[in-house]
Amino acid sequence: MESGSVNWETLDILIINFAKSENLIEDFSSSVQSSSPHSSSSYQLRLVIRHIRRSLESGDIDSAVDLLRLHAPSILDDHRILFRLHKQKFIELLRKGTVEDRDSAIDCLRIDLAPCALDAYPEAYEEFKHVLLAFIYDKDDTSSPVANEWSERRRFDLAGFMTSMLRAYLHAYDPIFSMSLRYLISIHRAYCLRQGITSPISDLTERLLLEERDPPATPQDTLYEVPPFDEVDIQALAHAVELTRQGAIDSLRFAKGDLDMAFQNELCRMRLDIPLLDQLVREYCVYRGIVDPAFGKQPIPEPVKFNQHDFGYCSSRNCSLDLDCNAGKHSDGETSVTNVHTDGSPENNADVTSMQGIDVEVRYTSETTSSHEDCSTSGLKQLRNPSVLQQRRFLGTGERSKRKRWRGRYDDSSYVADASLEDNNKQEHSISTVVSTLSKEKQGSEKTFVLEDCNLDDKFEILLGMKELASKGLAAEAIEEVNAIVPNFFAQSSLLLFQLKQVEFLKLVSCGDYDAALRVACSHLGPLAAKDAALLKPLKETLLALLRPNEDALGTALPLNALAASLQVAVGRRLGVEEPQLMKIMRATLYTHNEWFKLQMCKDRFEGLLRIDSLKEVNTPFLAPVSMSKSNGDSCTNGSSQATVSSVTKMSEDGSSPTQEISRDVICDEGAILKVMEFLALPRADAIHLLAQYNGNAETVIQQIFA
Repeated sequence: MESGSVNWETLDILIINFAKSENLIEDFSSSVQSSSPHSSSSYQLRLVIRHIRRSLESGDIDSAVDLLRLHAPSILDDHRILFRLHKQKFIELLRKGTVEDRDSAIDCLRIDLAPCALDAYPEAYEEFKHVLLAFIYDKDDTSSPVANEWSERRRFDLAGFMTSMLRAYLHAYDPIFSMSLRYLISIHRAYCLRQGITSPISDLTERLLLEERDPPATPQDTLYEVPPFDEVDIQALAHAVELTRQGAIDSLRFAKGDLDMAFQNELCRMRLDIPLLDQLVREYCVYRGIVDPAFGKQPIPEPVKFNQHDFGYCSSRNCSLDLDCNAGKHSDGETSVTNVHTDGSPENNADVTSMQGIDVEVRYTSETTSSHEDCSTSGLKQLRNPSVLQQRRFLGTGERSKRKRWRGRYDDSSYVADASLEDNNKQEHSISTVVSTLSKEKQGSEKTFVLEDCNLDDKFEILLGMKELASKGLAAEAIEEVNAIVPNFFAQSSLLLFQLKQVEFLKLVSCGDYDAALRVACSHLGPLAAKDAALLKPLKETLLALLRPNEDALGTALPLNALAASLQVAVGRRLGVEEPQLMKIMRATLYTHNEWFKLQMCKDRFEGLLRIDSLKEVNTPFLAPVSMSKSNGDSCTNGSSQATVSSVTKMSEDGSSPTQEISRDVICDEGAILKVMEFLALPRADAIHLLAQYNGNAETVIQQIFA
């Protein structure tokens, strides 16, 4: 399950956008935070919604109403919402128990609650009369007719309902990464439950994605006049976010038939453990070189000041930015990747699928940036000594100043204490782990001496340096540096050595140095393939590059970033630095996402919206499948989307991985599939299998089942 391939560069971009849109990071070198007015405003909208939620959960209805009047006044025009707020305020005043508060509760009845009950909704006046019983039944009487009204659970239900309404009303959706994570984890759980297997990441997913959901946003009566929706959309939404059919219809009604908007509304109802998510993101950012790994507290910036003018334009559909070209569909931080350098100027908008290979603030400017500038695979002459290479990286390169500083949720006080505590615990654990590991590595050699002289956080610089060399195609330097730090590493990781030598071979071929390329093949690739028969096929494919002398062999979608990430993970483990837990989550959930839709025999309609398709795009024309070696963290096996046809699974001819053999004799009509699913209450895959047995005729299937 951990063998799923991940496009780490795409994940880097999504993580950076998430951290920026949640205001979690800022630059060391920039005194002014580089975020657009739209981005800042959308972040503040989400922050306001959280403040309203906490006010309602604590029973402070007046504060919640004041925030609503300031930032979303028109939502109070909905008398359904206003009635629920006044009714809860009445209960909270009675709950206080003083004479003054009892008088205030009576005033609330006369001035606010009674008039609103007349036209809020048909049942409102009956509810108004019922809540009057709170005058005579005590709040501690669990058997009273108004025990539910007294329950503090009502606060949380109202807070969740208001959160759902405000999120959809203001289009203040969570960042794409946050929604993708919810979706992938929910599918992961469903897959494990259906297959009867134990998830290797269950301890994380159970803590991260909470079981409870916010109540759904409800459509107004006027929206019930919307024409019937496409049954395909209803079923797609129902199965994607685990709704009943009626629940999916209601969600589409509220979204006025917009399937993507309904999907986002429902997805954001799933609740995440925000402090834990922040901890996972920070751990990943440090590991990947996105934020500075320096330990210790950063200066706490000033909290965001809410300004009414910032929200003046956000009551319409255009208050949030879009990731594609559909206005108002996505969260703010997902539109583009701002320039990561210190000039603060924004880059042009670009789709995530075209962002592979972009530098993400961890690049070393003194190294060669193009394979055509220098055909040598051994690097600059002055860097041939590994110890010199490390000292150059550690001492005064100034590249760390370009990384982001972790800011944290200092604007949101309810999350600060827990998040800071978990960060400190994680840092202390990392320090103790590294100290313990380094003490065991003492061998008295010159190479080990360099490692021992490093500061505690320099372990990240070592790993990032290796990753950087591999991602630039400087395979010889990467191998040399690994051997300097962990001398016997490649003896136990022959697959990684083979892949790095593939890169070296292809780079030499692309530069026209065929003699040197053949020497690499004879000295390294051939002997490694002779020891492992599974490497013969990728060796043959690699040698085919010799037949294309006019093409850039190294530039034909070779997954250098995936190889660099694998090298970083594998060497990091030898140094006592475990890979981030978020990497494990993404591997497992993307794998189960592939497998789940193979079972469903269809393509995921929402994977493009959530950039899941981009996360899976790891092309591997030459590299051997990484799943052959446990020492490597990435798999080069590509998942394929399934058509709605009857199919069987069989092994490919080379025995490497299962493929889908598609039967062209029976193509199941989508309407027939939905009819069988609805009448027989069957999962999609079972319905397709039944239709395949009866030539795709839904009526025949239903007759046979009920016969």
